Amino acid sequence: MKENLFSILENGSQLTIEEMVMHIAMSLILGFVIFVSYKLTHAGTIYSKKFNTSLVILATLTGMVMTVIGNNVALSLGMVGALSIVRFRTAIKDSRDTVYIFWAIIVGICCGVGDYTVAAIGSIAVFVITLILGRVKNDERMLLIIRSGKVVERNVESTVFKYFDRKAILKVKNTTQDSVEFIYELSSKTYNLVNQNDKNITDLLYELGTVEYVNIVAQSDEISG
Repeated sequence: MKENLFSILENGSQLTIEEMVMHIAMSLILGFVIFVSYKLTHAGTIYSKKFNTSLVILATLTGMVMTVIGNNVALSLGMVGALSIVRFRTAIKDSRDTVYIFWAIIVGICCGVGDYTVAAIGSIAVFVITLILGRVKNDERMLLIIRSGKVVERNVESTVFKYFDRKAILKVKNTTQDSVEFIYELSSKTYNLVNQNDKNITDLLYELGTVEYVNIVAQSDEISG
């Protein structure tokens, strides 16, 4: 019984050189599919050339690891133990990047065990989905920053409240003995719609007097690297 168990754990299928090359080559090819998909669905400062290149390498390396493991149970258990001590601390700019990491790993696993059909069909399906949904972003937000004298504090709040029809959310209010600073958040859609009035918000605020500055900042999901 013990001998049979040891033979199952230690013996795996022996691959030919051609099969090994095919596993790694398919991982590399599908890795480039992931590369193209990432490039098409990311734009601006959120796109990272280094991260995109790493996806191709990750798919290839995973394919290599799975080729080495094969059907060897003992080796696979040892590999899991070795990889469990690795800590990844790279900051992810976009939640979609996690999807691409898993995609690269899954492609490597499928190609490493020789299941090219699942890897190819799955990659085509994910590629189409990312093309359709990859450009979806959260609504851009606008920050309205106002610094004024303490004497017009109530007037500033009332003006912003009425101008944006209660849709401006007060996020921060900093005060000193002589001045006060407000930071309001509102959607870009609301700002663009309301700001088409005869008088814009900046003109109305400066008419109150003692308003030092009014800043309008667009806040998006993109993070410069």
